[in-house]
Amino acid sequence: MSKPDKFRLQVDRSLLLVVDVQERLSAAMAQDELHRVVKNGGILLDSAHALTVPVIVTEQYVKGLGPTVAPIREKTGSATFHEKISFSCCGNEAFMSQLRRSGRDQVVVCGMETHVCVQQTVLDLLQEGFVVHVVSDAVMSRASANRDTALGVMTLAGAVPASTESVVFQWLKVAGTDVFKQVSKLVK
Repeated sequence: MSKPDKFRLQVDRSLLLVVDVQERLSAAMAQDELHRVVKNGGILLDSAHALTVPVIVTEQYVKGLGPTVAPIREKTGSATFHEKISFSCCGNEAFMSQLRRSGRDQVVVCGMETHVCVQQTVLDLLQEGFVVHVVSDAVMSRASANRDTALGVMTLAGAVPASTESVVFQWLKVAGTDVFKQVSKLVK
């Protein structure tokens, strides 16, 4: 039997991870970039919900950085939230326990900041043996050079670069279904 193709997402193997899209951190971001990340994060959340892909949301030091921004929080549905103080989500034992219990081996990652919490999480997830897809149009840093460098590092380490639409259509697999009609409207 051949090893599963890491470049092909499967809805029954995937989990969506939203990293630290928080109020006070968002205030420091370029607003056009923030709008893009919130919009695409929302598309990923709505698609995950429609396709029953589990969602985990993390929040870095809520007392200092505030809660997840409202437009994202409103779309999280039954997602589990984990507060953390380690930059890597993997430093939170409750997060790692939930991830392992999920039985999912593909983690689709979006959020901020790309060069800190996202990158450290992705590198740790790869080390733990997960297949990781980083959604490049749904991650951001205060400086675009930091974002671009981190995307390069994560790709070199073995993460798969992805876009919001590529994730959605890989999860869908086929057209013509009711869920396709529902989800495809999100990316128009």
